[in-house]
Amino acid sequence: MKRITTLSLLIVTLFMLIACDVFNTDQASGSTDTTTTASTEPINHTEFYYYDPFKDDKIITPEKSTFFSTVYIEDASSYNTFSDGDLWPSTWSDDGNLYLANGDGKGFNLSAPWQDIVLSKITLGTPDERNIQGVKINPSTQLSQVWNETDTYNRKPTSMISANGVLYLAVQDLGYVPGAALFNGVPSATIIRSEDKGQTWTWDTTKPMFDDYNFTTVMFLDYGQDLSNNTFDEYVYAYGLDYNWRYSASGNVPDPVHLYLARIPKEEIQDITSWEFYTGDLDGNATWSIPGDIEAKKTVLTDERKVYGKLLKGPVRGQSPLAQSSIVYNKTLNRYIYTSWTEYTFEFYESPTPWGPWKHFFSREYVAFDNSNKWITGVHGGYATVIPSKYISEDGKTMWVNSNTFMGGVNVYKLSFRKLIVNPYEQTIPTNEKANVNLSLSVNSINPTPISLATKMGLKNKLNDGRTDIFDESFNNARKTIDFWGMTWSQAYNMNEIVYKIGKVSSDGGWFEKFKVQVRQNQEWIDVENLEVSDNYTYDKTLETSASITIRFDETWGDGVRIIGIPGGIKEYTSISEFEVYYK
Repeated sequence: MKRITTLSLLIVTLFMLIACDVFNTDQASGSTDTTTTASTEPINHTEFYYYDPFKDDKIITPEKSTFFSTVYIEDASSYNTFSDGDLWPSTWSDDGNLYLANGDGKGFNLSAPWQDIVLSKITLGTPDERNIQGVKINPSTQLSQVWNETDTYNRKPTSMISANGVLYLAVQDLGYVPGAALFNGVPSATIIRSEDKGQTWTWDTTKPMFDDYNFTTVMFLDYGQDLSNNTFDEYVYAYGLDYNWRYSASGNVPDPVHLYLARIPKEEIQDITSWEFYTGDLDGNATWSIPGDIEAKKTVLTDERKVYGKLLKGPVRGQSPLAQSSIVYNKTLNRYIYTSWTEYTFEFYESPTPWGPWKHFFSREYVAFDNSNKWITGVHGGYATVIPSKYISEDGKTMWVNSNTFMGGVNVYKLSFRKLIVNPYEQTIPTNEKANVNLSLSVNSINPTPISLATKMGLKNKLNDGRTDIFDESFNNARKTIDFWGMTWSQAYNMNEIVYKIGKVSSDGGWFEKFKVQVRQNQEWIDVENLEVSDNYTYDKTLETSASITIRFDETWGDGVRIIGIPGGIKEYTSISEFEVYYK
């Protein structure tokens, strides 16, 4: 075995965008020094460089959440309904039906003509049973109007709510002319009302409720069936973004990096002079404006990170994580969940109240696609990540996320669902005794959940399926100087050994040039002591494909463990087939 002293690497996040910081580490005598082929200058292995956007004093970012012990989302849409369109904001009304609207499509009538907005309702079925039946309600001509030039903008639904049995739908103007205005720029929005479950709608046809790019992406807080889960006041809550519905790819308008909040009396949702805007701070200390004073609004969540700011095939404009999606109250968990996204990632936040403090609890990276790198049907991202409250499980731990895409080589342009499975964190004491038992297997542990910085082929069962002929890799077309693979649980375990089985190795990548092991204790990642790595790990491209690497360390404990370090190769990624954890 080769011995490595403990490396003093800071905790890193899922997005390593640019090289800008330094810390020192050493390898003991006998270890192999290598140089990366991903740069014209070799890496000095007494240093490595990384950027942690959550710890950058120059930008405002939310605190990292410690509410969940494990988080897993399916790699791709696992249930696709017979429908056509995107976005699909929804509301669960008092009659038991789920009402929802899609943009640019045909809704649930595939023989109907294309429309920029369609209203439907689901009367039967659930994603669990895969038997959803939806019907179109009325022509799109009754669903608001375009406030700006009709040859430059069209209508997009952003949110729905049912209050006292009355339906409200937020509709925005979104640029759609090819060029800089394509899906960029939201100058106006309004809210329409229906007292007959969507058959007819009314609104002020003389002016929009929101204008001048101010609060023009409106997202109602989903409080369950007809707002029944709001038991502490009589308000409707609505969140808003300025400028655009997501990051501005062309830069013709500013990126939305602030999420705003308003509260409204239930009977006055269409009266902007009755809206009270949040004027508190980012720590959840709530104060409110006088009714109608939108200019007094202050951010309830700010995230100034730029995701995917550097690609292997050249720089791209970094993407802001805040976007149009949904905010839902999970009653069983007593948590508010905001599911956001970028073009290549999902970005999820949680809070104990509607006004915060909002914390970031999950990122899921997908490959940054281009002409040579595409998504696959089994692993893909999407946009407008919406969680309908109607489909949250009784224990609150399983939710269904709708997300759509027609980009990256995958066409899932319909109401499409994937499971989000969470387990809230509870402090536990490890009780497992020494045995030749792989803790990564569900028969030996509680809720084993794989983690990685990125995954190209999908995490589901890849790290703990017992097969070395099926592997995954962290290639995502992004420049990254940190990578990791690991396992988390909802129960703490004693451990002192990892068996890391390599996937495929080539000059492109597949190995760590340098790494260490960390365990998660009380929601903090800490280094293990006295790391010993089997001699067959070469730290370079000579590493054998499918090699089995034994990594031992001093006895410790945690509800998570990971191997973390510098990815090697031209494309800067690592590969894995199995991640086994033992206490021997």
